[in-house]
Amino acid sequence: MSATGAAPVANNLEAFFMPFTANRQFKKNPRLLSRAKGVHYWTPEGRRVIDGTSGLWCVNAGHGREEIKAAITAQLDEMDYAPSFQMGHPRAFELAARHAAMLPGDLDHAFYCNSGSEAVDTALKIALAYHRARGEGHRTRLIGRERGYHGVGFGGISVGGMVNNRKHFGAMLPGVDHLPHTHLPGKNAFARGLPEHGAELADELERIVALHDASTIAAVIVEPVAGSTGFLPPPKGYLERLRAICTKHGILLIFDEVITGFGRLGTAFAADYFGVIPDLMTVAKGISNATVPMGGVFLRKTIYEGLMTGPENAVDLFHGYTYSAHPLACAAASAVLDIYKDEGLFQRCADLSKYWEDGIHSLRDLPGVLDIRNLGLAGGIDLEARGGVGTRGYATFVKAFELGLLVRQGGDTLAMSPPLIVGRSDIDEIIGIVGDAIKQAA
Repeated sequence: MSATGAAPVANNLEAFFMPFTANRQFKKNPRLLSRAKGVHYWTPEGRRVIDGTSGLWCVNAGHGREEIKAAITAQLDEMDYAPSFQMGHPRAFELAARHAAMLPGDLDHAFYCNSGSEAVDTALKIALAYHRARGEGHRTRLIGRERGYHGVGFGGISVGGMVNNRKHFGAMLPGVDHLPHTHLPGKNAFARGLPEHGAELADELERIVALHDASTIAAVIVEPVAGSTGFLPPPKGYLERLRAICTKHGILLIFDEVITGFGRLGTAFAADYFGVIPDLMTVAKGISNATVPMGGVFLRKTIYEGLMTGPENAVDLFHGYTYSAHPLACAAASAVLDIYKDEGLFQRCADLSKYWEDGIHSLRDLPGVLDIRNLGLAGGIDLEARGGVGTRGYATFVKAFELGLLVRQGGDTLAMSPPLIVGRSDIDEIIGIVGDAIKQAA
């Protein structure tokens, strides 16, 4: 091949270094998807695969939406790109106003980026900058949670608590501590919805405050429902207690709603579902239905105004991205909001959640099933390890794909989060296949 790359090259799968993948294993037996529509993918051979994970928790409105395609095409015809540094374009301001109108409480400002990872690092920086702007620059500590996932930036893996995402990359950010996770299978196994036990784990924040002093702590970041670690709904009352402790000590509370945002629990955001308003909220995934990469941070009015304290001609936050509020992403996200509203997808999720709950819990007596958790249109299934950590989970994931279902596997846990457009027959198919996969991989 010439240096320009003009000559044709055979596709041997080798050049692409795949993320979060056992590359050598995959390339010996690849699983490829070539087409998508509605709640289904198709393989290059034409085999249909039902999407039990909304892609990666992100295609909430289903695949191949013509409305989104039309919005992106129209924007591309009009203007492909505009910078957001000292310039603007109408779509960004229109979208921010629409998001502000649907957000709970006084969350009413939006800072846009391109992914959940960027959203988390942005939120952490905003928290630090806010305290500095109000004369409390000594508040620099960040508190995450064990088993938390907050993307793959250095800020995100520092406050995150998944060991394999951290152990290869050095010492992380300084001044970070972690709350304990809330997974208590000995007390909460096979809970339907929110677990009964564990709210007191929020009080561990008081211990951390006593250790470091509140005056040094900038923010606490948690997923309202932990997703990538195996879908862990919080115990009843846990988030309320966490909010109260943060308020008591002047600590900002950040909800990472990259997974729960835009309908996954049957409400616009987990903050709505739980009635707990954070100071900052990170979003991505469902914001654009994954058609154009996009993420964002939603801020309470007090946080935004707290950063507007310098001279009027001074930059308020020395942070941003070339593709912040990209015109195509804004067009896609606005079209997605129309779909969510016009088709009532958040309420659809709420209406189907009990049917989904009954379906996923019907698997509890299958061989090797240790625990099942659910909330909204999502759930996690823990399997008994066999042949080493992750071996059973991976075998079940592969078997499900062979049977026509895409699930998410992490260790020996299966996670599912189908598009919000699913019907009862789709849920029946998902539950039936995952049950067969668990039995055949046992």
